[in-house]
Amino acid sequence: MTNYVTAQPPKWAENTVVVWSVFGALAVVSLGLLFWERRLAAGAPDGGVRPVPLGRIAVGGHSMNPPAVSAPVRGREAELERISTLVRGGGGGMVVVCGAGGLGKTTLAAEAAARARAEGQAVVWIRWRDDPEQLGQDLAQAAHILGLPESRLEEARTGRVALVDAVWEHLATVTGWLIVVDNVDAPARVGPGSGQPDAYRGWLRPHGGGVLLVTSRDTSRQTWGPEADLVHLQPLADDAGAAVLLDAAPHAGTASEAEALAARLGGLPLGLNAAGTYLSVPTSRHRTFAAYRHALEAEFADLLGAEHPAAPTDPAVARRVVRHTWDLSLDQLDQDGYTLARPVLQLLALLEPAPVPRTLVTPELVTDATGLPATAATVDAALAGLHQYGLLHTPEPDGTRAISPAVSRLQLHPLVREVTAHALTRPEPTTTWLTALDEHLARAVEATTDMPGRTGWTLARLLAPHLPAHLDRSAQHDSTDTLANLAYVLHAAGAASEEHLLCRRVLAERERVLGPDHPDTLHSRFTLANALRGLGEHRQAAGLLREVLADHERVLGPDHPHTLSSRHNLATALSELGESRQAADLLRGVLADRERALGPDHPHTLSSRNTLANALHSLGEPRQAADLLRGVLADRERVLGPDHPHTLGSRHNLAAALHGLGEHRQAADLLREVVADHERVLGPDHPHTLSSRNNLASSLGHLGEHRQAADLAREALTALERLVGPDHPDTLGSRHNLAAAMHGLGEHRQAADLLREVVADYERMLGPDHPDTLSSRNNLASSLGALGQHRQATDLLQRVLAERERILGPDHPHTLSSRNNLASSLGDLGHHRQAADLLQRVLADYERTLGPDHPNTLISRNNLATAQGRLAAAGRQRRWWQLPRSRRET
Repeated sequence: MTNYVTAQPPKWAENTVVVWSVFGALAVVSLGLLFWERRLAAGAPDGGVRPVPLGRIAVGGHSMNPPAVSAPVRGREAELERISTLVRGGGGGMVVVCGAGGLGKTTLAAEAAARARAEGQAVVWIRWRDDPEQLGQDLAQAAHILGLPESRLEEARTGRVALVDAVWEHLATVTGWLIVVDNVDAPARVGPGSGQPDAYRGWLRPHGGGVLLVTSRDTSRQTWGPEADLVHLQPLADDAGAAVLLDAAPHAGTASEAEALAARLGGLPLGLNAAGTYLSVPTSRHRTFAAYRHALEAEFADLLGAEHPAAPTDPAVARRVVRHTWDLSLDQLDQDGYTLARPVLQLLALLEPAPVPRTLVTPELVTDATGLPATAATVDAALAGLHQYGLLHTPEPDGTRAISPAVSRLQLHPLVREVTAHALTRPEPTTTWLTALDEHLARAVEATTDMPGRTGWTLARLLAPHLPAHLDRSAQHDSTDTLANLAYVLHAAGAASEEHLLCRRVLAERERVLGPDHPDTLHSRFTLANALRGLGEHRQAAGLLREVLADHERVLGPDHPHTLSSRHNLATALSELGESRQAADLLRGVLADRERALGPDHPHTLSSRNTLANALHSLGEPRQAADLLRGVLADRERVLGPDHPHTLGSRHNLAAALHGLGEHRQAADLLREVVADHERVLGPDHPHTLSSRNNLASSLGHLGEHRQAADLAREALTALERLVGPDHPDTLGSRHNLAAAMHGLGEHRQAADLLREVVADYERMLGPDHPDTLSSRNNLASSLGALGQHRQATDLLQRVLAERERILGPDHPHTLSSRNNLASSLGDLGHHRQAADLLQRVLADYERTLGPDHPNTLISRNNLATAQGRLAAAGRQRRWWQLPRSRRET
């Protein structure tokens, strides 16, 4: 055929002009068809298929190896193990390591990549460059490294399949890999197309045979979808932060000094690395952890708040500079339309480093401070955006059920707050902004003090830390009365630390403005002493109340109601210090004066009668205390109502007196009612509620219900440690009761160990001669005896008995209890004659003071019979376990 055609060509083929014209026309048509195809592909919708230039896939142009980790990764063991478990599991998935800038997301991902590679996984590292096409090329290159065939890439190049689908269809068939996509801070721009990654149709999917690890500042579950495993990074704990500092500067100080600096930096890895790097340089001015921490107070702007000239134009630099790292998130929020995010953050930074009530951040405040138009919707959006990027968090109320869940809290990381505050232009706009803040704080305080009942307690606690600075700035305006009213609200709420904070400031301001002898100043000193009592600082409270009483008597006279209140509260503080005899003598005089001046039914008179009953109970006269309390309870129910906190306090105290009379069943039944009433009226975590729950545990222990007692004591102890601190007398009493329950359960070793701590804490906080200290020492001896350490138990009991005879007197129930326990311990040592003689005396004293049917009397009678019978089991006789003095309310 070829020969035929060549031998006889058509006539037109001999015309070269025609031939070349035909070839030219065909070339033009071919090019036209090619451009038309490209145009159709370019105009295809997001789900359409577009050809991909293979050349860019074949030539990466940048390293895809993970960055090296130059120092040990501290404090992230749980997160790393979580990722490693997923990588080793072989099931695939997507992990998103998220959190605010500076938390070390890239470092964590690099360490996870290094561990995966060490375990034989194929690891590819991709850095997001704000370019969806480049991300596609990088993921295609990663898939190519993992075996994606050229033929499949050719199909993507020609547009027969979408590259994203080709990549993920292949990755779904391959196992044993980890692909990291670092710094995806704008997930909506990842592509292909628009929208968030949660649909899993774009470049980031959880459907591979290996693990895709993404780092991002976006912490929203809505962004990443239900199948992504979110690892939300938090600041490092103090010990881990200290380890970071010691790794960088091992000669800069001790571990405790490093922990103090780590706490000052809020556990932020970026700040820790900056401090460690500075301290490691020999020419730095500050060479120790302590020096650097102190220098931060005056040189924060130079040490951590310094600007970097390249940061505004180079995001990679900005990420490494404390001063600039959060600007990237704020810029992103601004680009996304959250125009109020930056000013709202700056406004919050001007407040104290404490949670802020959400109700304070109103559109009116934002507009008054910044001059920008604001609506409820735009403020909500700004706060949501800050929360999404980890710049703002809404902390839970520390497990405190007393904080209403309806009042949400806003809090900045301390370093975010400090850097932001330093970055604000001074004196403007901060002068205008602070003026607006002060005005709105004052309004919030007034509104809170007008709220009825418990409704204002949560707001009062949240507002309190921000008010001293407000008072300093508003010295020209008299806002002390408003703050004093808020202190009363805090007192009712049982928020002793917040009350103390305000009382000190109000007192200082009134002394400055009104002078030391003004009645309002004296009253402020009086309320400060009450706040100290609430903190368990009874020694300081008593000293201050003595001064206030002397001033009240000099300025107002001995019979003024404020003078009587000072005398009454001084007696209460003395009773809490264990000086019950002085307290009772003082209270008898106060009661007589109040009955004469105010009448028998006045609430103050009833308080004095109630407190006198408590003092009588402490003096070992529970019968008189119970009789007096029954009358007080009836009067308070009639005058104040059955649900008034003072009425509930009298009911609580009556239960304690019944407990002292040995009527444990009645005491427990009454305490169950009191606990329920306290929870309903004051809230489950009010100090009075916890006190009644703690005393219920004590009564249950005496009834032999040790498991319930232990559970209740642990619950009360956990709440008290959180609310009032580990050294508060109420916390120590709860720890003491837990030891009693453990002793009852036969866990004598744990009980003894716990009691050793309690004895040391009581001696430090209340002194070696306080009745509660002696009770703990008495119970420690009982636990030692149960462990077979009879000589140590006997020696300890002899000392406790001598101290109780000296302090409480020979007939006090606690003294008799120690004498009874000493007799049993002597029997354990085989000194049966001494034990029997001592028990005969104890039994006679119990019958005389408590009556023949009191449980202590019955125990002593049983122990005497045992000693007289010289039984072999004398070492295992029951001993009376002395529980700590019950907390009583005034």
